Amino acid sequence: MAITLNNGFQMPVMGLGVWRMEKHLVRDLIINAIKIGYRHFDCAADYKNEAEVGEALAEAFKSGLVKREELFITTKLWNSDHGHVLGACKDSLKKLQLDYLDLYLVHFPVAVKHTGVGNTSSELAEDGVLDIDTTISLETTWHAMEDLVSNGLVRSIGISNYDIFLTRDCLAYSKVKPAVNQIETHPYFQRESLVKFCQKHGICVTAHTPLGGAAANHEWFGTVSCLEDPILQGLAKKYGKSAAQIALKWGIQRKTVVIPKTSKPERLEENFQVFDFELAKEDMDLINGIDRKYRTNQPAKFWGIDLYA
Repeated sequence: MAITLNNGFQMPVMGLGVWRMEKHLVRDLIINAIKIGYRHFDCAADYKNEAEVGEALAEAFKSGLVKREELFITTKLWNSDHGHVLGACKDSLKKLQLDYLDLYLVHFPVAVKHTGVGNTSSELAEDGVLDIDTTISLETTWHAMEDLVSNGLVRSIGISNYDIFLTRDCLAYSKVKPAVNQIETHPYFQRESLVKFCQKHGICVTAHTPLGGAAANHEWFGTVSCLEDPILQGLAKKYGKSAAQIALKWGIQRKTVVIPKTSKPERLEENFQVFDFELAKEDMDLINGIDRKYRTNQPAKFWGIDLYA
């Protein structure tokens, strides 16, 4: 099952996110995911495991498990490389052992101090606050992203963690429109206005953290998972599914792409088993009613500044 992007390319609605996936686990998880049926993998330079993903993909191609053109591979430009878009993209391609990317995203709408291509740092200034580079505009970064499409290195380009205002600006100054906006959204953080704005203007929304981060975000940020919500638990019993499957299906039925992350083989298969049922409208409405406007991904913990404020 796929969504057609505004440039005609097809993007599978279910992907596997590799954030916080430990390097020694990457190979088996990628290979097993392909065997289960995953055809969409969401990577980023800042995840620091592109090389391991690349080795797994090369093995999958060489063994005939899957063809390159059957996969949709996303990776992202890190904040410290906004002034070095071409070099950063080529570095990711080299690590991933690919000739082209299906999708390249601006990871965050902020440029920070450059510390060398591929060295995805988030250096803090003397005051303990993220060292933001105020000399590079998002428009400049975007036009460099557009050049990647012209050069055949990337099929689609997009944005990530952009709000309505920044997305509107990108639409205004872009020659190549953003195909995707990847944002945190889940039953506790539905962001209906942003989702509807993007979809109205032909931008596909990808939901990172579609399960609310679960245990991982609780460990990092002390946040609460939506999966324990009684509404989701009740619907899980009604449909004979897990709460995670209910949350993922809700995301897919609101026409967003979902990219859950897991390092557990059993969860890998469970997350993919969401195409054999449909949530009734009244049950979609029930989930729509539990929004808490609750962000679970809190990079301010590491950056000394809340960029969402």
